[in-house]
Formats: sequence, structure tokens, C-alpha cells
Amino acid sequence: MPSPLRWGIVSAGKISHDFCVALSTLPFDEHQMTAVAARDQKRAEEFSKKHEIPKAFGSYEELAECPDVDIVYVGALNPQHFEICMLMLEHGKHILCEKPLCMNHKQAKKLIQYAEIKKLFLMEAVWSRFFPAYQYVRKQIASGVLGEIQEVDVQFGFEIEQVDRVKQNNLGGGTILDLGIYTIQVSQWAFQEPPQKIVAKGTLNENGVDIDVETELIYSGNRKSKMRTSALGELDNKAVIKGTKGQITLLQFWCPTKLIDIDGQEKEWVLPKGKHATNYTNSEGLRYEAEAARVCILEGKLQNEHVTHNDSLLFAQIEDEIRKQVGVVYPEDK
Repeated sequence: MPSPLRWGIVSAGKISHDFCVALSTLPFDEHQMTAVAARDQKRAEEFSKKHEIPKAFGSYEELAECPDVDIVYVGALNPQHFEICMLMLEHGKHILCEKPLCMNHKQAKKLIQYAEIKKLFLMEAVWSRFFPAYQYVRKQIASGVLGEIQEVDVQFGFEIEQVDRVKQNNLGGGTILDLGIYTIQVSQWAFQEPPQKIVAKGTLNENGVDIDVETELIYSGNRKSKMRTSALGELDNKAVIKGTKGQITLLQFWCPTKLIDIDGQEKEWVLPKGKHATNYTNSEGLRYEAEAARVCILEGKLQNEHVTHNDSLLFAQIEDEIRKQVGVVYPEDK
């Protein structure tokens, strides 16, 4: 029987908490949390106590050097992803990194190349794609019941313009990286080809990051994805995938436990509850990507078929182009 996958958790923030809650819903003989690292030892210790993690470190370097860690979950702020992931790869750790993988395509390419040289598993944590609802949508599209996909309509917004990590340029803020990654990935999930053209317009805040963006991704045959991301208020947060024969709607599309099928009927997949309450909606569903990572590592794969390295490079390219059109520049772009 294979040994459990030993997880190291990088950063002791809200999403890392939720990820640990999700891990607690999986079998202990398959997934174990062995270490957590934060930039503050006290925070790491509090986090380790809450989640019953044996080791707590006050630096990321210590976790990188810890022999009891197979894979690192990176839940740090966007601008730290590249540096942390490079450090962990250097020390022979597999990686599941929160989206966006990096700040831009240039960083993502360098990181992916390094992971491939080191022969280590690396995946951008596009958790949505591992939900049963997404897997079901993929089957429905592949079987042809929707006909040819013509359009995706997707909106994603919350009132988050005052949240530091969203409003500050130096923290990698803006809706394109925070929310746009979700609207982009669902469009790609439906169309399965790179867009031929991108048209975007948006509004920036005083820090030069986008707070509201409307984008059209135009595919072959003039088929389109119409996307909107906003930090100004809650939108309907659904993704409607329209084919020549009918449509499917993903409710709470970024983490859907429900969808409306082509026949108008609602389908539901219930999530288990973890040991603690989560900060964000349906975070127990982070379990699906964690299990996918374990299976890949067991099979000796360096990437997952549902979020490949090429997928992540394409997401980054699309994000870069939208930012360019809207006028968002980060220090990492210079």
C-alpha cells in the first residue's frame, strides 16, 4: 500500500486554513499535513495547533528543507508564488500552487521549465475543474448532447474593492488575477482551443489595478466567451455554456455543487463537512484537487490532464493581454 502524501502548507492565511479543512475530509492514510510555514513563527504555531500539524516554521526556507514534506501547497499572496515555488522545487518538493500560478506569462514559463528540469509535479490550483460538476460538463460536451459550443456567458463579482490583496498593486491586486482566472478557465474548459482574439475594457482604481473588467474571448467561427469580473459588487456568478442543441448552467460556477442540465433539471453533488468552518464558499471541494495531485504523484506524472502546464501558460497569456488592454502593470512586468 502506498505511503500517505505528506503536505507542507505555505502561509497561514484564510485559503490555507480552508485547504487544511478540505484535507481533513480525506483518508488519513492517503493525505497527511506534516508542516506549516508562515513569515511569523507565532502564526505558524497557532495554525499548526488548530489543524494538528506536527511542525511549524517561521520561514519558508525551513519548510523547504524539511525531509517530512513531499508536496507543498502554496497559499501565499500572488507576488510571492514564483519565488516560493522556485525555492520548493530547488529542494525537491512537488507543488500545488494557488492561482494565479504567477504574476505573468514570463514568470509562469520560467517556473514550469524549472519544474520539468527537476522532474517534479507542479499544478496551478484551478480547483473548479476537479469538481464532479465540471467533470460532468466535460462529458456532456464530449458526448455531443450540447452540439457545437457557441457561447459562454460568465460573470464573477463580489464587493471586495477594499480588500488589500485586491486593491493594492504591489500585492498583485485586481480582478483579472483574482477572479478572471476563473472566468478564463471555464471558457477554456468549454471551447478547448486558444482564443483567436481578445477584446477587453475596464476601470482601474487609484493604485492602477482593475476593479471592473468586461472581456470577450473570440474563438474560431466567431464563437465567443463574454466575461465580466468586478470588485464593486456581487454579480450572478453563474457560467452558462451554450451549444447549438442546448445549454448547461453552472451555479456558483467557481465551486459548483449544482448545475442546471440541458433538460432544465438541477443536478447536485453534496460536499462533506470538515473539522472546522471554512472562510470561503464550498472550500471542502479543495479536496478534489488535492486527491488529483496525490494520484498524479503516485503515477509519476509531472502534470495533471485537467490543468496542464500548457493550460496554465495559456491562462497567463490571456491574463497578460487583458491587463495590457486595460492598462494594469505590475512591478514584475518591468
